Amino acid sequence: MWADKSVFYQIYPLGFCGAPAENDGVTVNRIQKIGAWADHISRLGANALYLCPIFDSDRHGYDTRDYRRLDPRLGTNGDFTAVCRALHGRGIKVVLDGVFNHVGRGFWAFRDVQERKWDSPYKDWFHIDFGGNSNYNDGFWYQGWEGHYELVKLNLRNPAVVDYLLDCIRFWVEQFDIDGLRLDVAYCLEPDFLRRLREFADHIKPEFFLVGETLHGDYNRWVGDGLLHSCTNYECYKGLWSSLNSNNLFEIVHSLKRQFGPEPWTLYKGKHLLCFADNHDVTRAASILTNPAHLPLLYGLVFAMPGIPCVYYGSEWGTQAHKSQGDAALRPCFDAPQWNSLTDAIAAMARAHRESEALCYGDFKDVLLTNRQTVFQRRTDSERVLVAVNADSNPYTAHFDAGCGRAVDLLTGQPHDFGGGSELPPYSVAYWKCER
Repeated sequence: MWADKSVFYQIYPLGFCGAPAENDGVTVNRIQKIGAWADHISRLGANALYLCPIFDSDRHGYDTRDYRRLDPRLGTNGDFTAVCRALHGRGIKVVLDGVFNHVGRGFWAFRDVQERKWDSPYKDWFHIDFGGNSNYNDGFWYQGWEGHYELVKLNLRNPAVVDYLLDCIRFWVEQFDIDGLRLDVAYCLEPDFLRRLREFADHIKPEFFLVGETLHGDYNRWVGDGLLHSCTNYECYKGLWSSLNSNNLFEIVHSLKRQFGPEPWTLYKGKHLLCFADNHDVTRAASILTNPAHLPLLYGLVFAMPGIPCVYYGSEWGTQAHKSQGDAALRPCFDAPQWNSLTDAIAAMARAHRESEALCYGDFKDVLLTNRQTVFQRRTDSERVLVAVNADSNPYTAHFDAGCGRAVDLLTGQPHDFGGGSELPPYSVAYWKCER
């Protein structure tokens, strides 16, 4: 699967392109801005782009009105087709947000139910009770997503709904040549729907990638043969920043050993989960870390741990925003990309990840661990990489059995000699590729 050896870049298009918060129905080609950032995305080392919702919606994109029409605030279908061609021309895969658990109140089929009530042929597309009423005074009650009644839950046990959604995906592949889908709130989706979707994906396009948004629980419920290819690794997301803030690297290493370690009870060995420092729903990494010097180390772990690394737009140069400021703060519009020392570091990590078989496919083994230092191994049959992190303000000499005498640091290209211990500078990351 192409995604297993990729680096993702995430954009929330409505915010990124500076679209109005409310759908004003005015068509403006704002989506072309994404194509203009293709050079920056490539320079950063990403070769896959995950786009949050782009289709016609009431407000924020997750309240879909029409799955077959680009949101007019972003432009036309033709405008987005041109963007996809530009991205593909740069070797960048395109993955869209598939919002299939719910729709907006402006969705065409729901509006038909509002007008015709029980006479609507689409009344069974939703979970409706005509014996009740909604807080919008629709004359019927319906199920919303987690109590958000602006988001109308679809009935995924209705074959007509599933057929409609799959036809929309086919349309996206034929119109835009997309390469995969990120499934919004995948933890809410019917297992039978996921299996049907995977079967469809396997036939619609070679290696069509499916990644689901999952929070907690056993990710094997959603990822595996006949299910999704990947899911969001929120367990390690929390451990990444929390372990640095608390000077307790045992937390993140414990999670990685639990998920990918050598023990037979390891949960996700061989699976490629989506790993990230932040995204459109959470506080920016630069705002959640208490020590700014830890920011490159956070990304050092993201790009070295098992999984598929993903960078959220703007965070590569250290943009700050806190969840308490609201969604708009997390999903801003930037006039142009920026570049600084953090961006340089992330680009080096992205290059190392993509070019290393061990970092893409290797197993995980804990080698050395203290509260503020860790060394772990990623290994395949043909390559072995040792990842070293020093989260302390003081240098640290790491003594461990490297299993080889010399290595080269994939981040700097500099040789490294393991004799007499390995000196780790303050707040440093190294990816040592061992010589045979």
